[in-house]
Amino acid sequence: MIYNKNFCIKTYGCQMNVYDANRVRTVLNFRGWNEVNEDEANLIIITGCSVRAKAEQKVWSEMGRYENSWKKFKRPIVALTGCVAQNLGQKALSRFQWVKLVSGPRHIGLLPDALEQIIKNPDSKLNLLDHDPKEFFNLDFDPDNTTILRENKFKAYVTIAHGCDNFCTYCIVPYVRGRFLSRKPDDIFNEINFLLNDGVKEITLLGQNVNSYGKDFNSNLNFAWLLNKVSEMNPARIRFVTSLPQDFTEDIINVMADKNNICPSLNLPIQSGSNKILKLMNRKYTREEYFKKVEILREKIPDIGLTTDIITGFPGETDEDFNDSLDALKKIKFDLVHSAAYSEREGTPAAKMPNSLPVELRLSRLETLNKIQDEITAEINKNYNNKTVEVLADDFAPKGENLLQGRTPSDKVVIFPGEKNLLGKFVNIKITHAENWCLHGEVIPE
Repeated sequence: MIYNKNFCIKTYGCQMNVYDANRVRTVLNFRGWNEVNEDEANLIIITGCSVRAKAEQKVWSEMGRYENSWKKFKRPIVALTGCVAQNLGQKALSRFQWVKLVSGPRHIGLLPDALEQIIKNPDSKLNLLDHDPKEFFNLDFDPDNTTILRENKFKAYVTIAHGCDNFCTYCIVPYVRGRFLSRKPDDIFNEINFLLNDGVKEITLLGQNVNSYGKDFNSNLNFAWLLNKVSEMNPARIRFVTSLPQDFTEDIINVMADKNNICPSLNLPIQSGSNKILKLMNRKYTREEYFKKVEILREKIPDIGLTTDIITGFPGETDEDFNDSLDALKKIKFDLVHSAAYSEREGTPAAKMPNSLPVELRLSRLETLNKIQDEITAEINKNYNNKTVEVLADDFAPKGENLLQGRTPSDKVVIFPGEKNLLGKFVNIKITHAENWCLHGEVIPE
């Protein structure tokens, strides 16, 4: 059977997967592939996250949906990529006849040639899983001759590092994305320069731990240096994720405070308010050290929008440990908390730890934590009523007619009535009412 080079990419998970998918999409289009709707595609590329078991289950279910089509039409061919492939790939290759290629995140540079191969030889199966955690095959292309395709014209992600060396005991990332590897500064600057010339207003620097940038170089280059250099390239806005508290240093705070185009927003995962649990998690900081960094941060950047991540029900978490986490919420008053009940990830040290808590207790603690945080978020957001904020109108709102959305510098989502011609522009919005997940407002005419 001869397959036309029609493809569809389905992306699940974090910004890293979105970024990788856009690069693959860009190269395939440059090579003459046609991106089409799923029902027209001969090749489905699934790239997904493996951090949580629920995300893996969703991808596994997605792959099973193609059975009837494969039996009737011998299409589509499926390629499973990213960290979900690194964890489930061998199993998927054996289980599903239509899965012809699995590729780990560090083999992304070999993916385009491999996709060409399986579309020409559909009876073959290719395994490009990462076996060396330090090896990396980058996906290179000439930005001067290739338009980087992305889902949003006005915002773009730029990866500055790959992998992670921290080995938090609950986390699968080091096992599926490999060792930490900083990108060369010039590669980062060239990509950002192209994006700015292509109309991008907001750049988000990506990495499993952006604060570790440069630690693998034989030089004094670090994340504060990189952040300053990117700021000097004059993007309208700069954000970065993700930060780890032990590596989030005062020199980074100083650059943030000094540069107007670095957004006053930060996700700084605390994970637990208990020193005992932090140690079991192999988080290399204490509760007191975390509190001190927040104090310095708010002293130098008073309008900072601060969010965090917290896990409830980690093995060995007592009522006292959990109350320490609730106390941290009440004292720090985060703008938003990304919370989750602990779930075992096979292959991580935490999955084998004693004193595992019943799932019901993990979930009840999650519910308690979320209720407290909802009250804190509501109180913070209520303070925005009748205030004027600057928003980058970056897309249509997901619900409602003639509504646009954007974010404030502190990363508050704002929904407001507006016409298409406002997209890509900075507009002043008067906030009329606030919800926990977003603010609502109206455009102030110029």
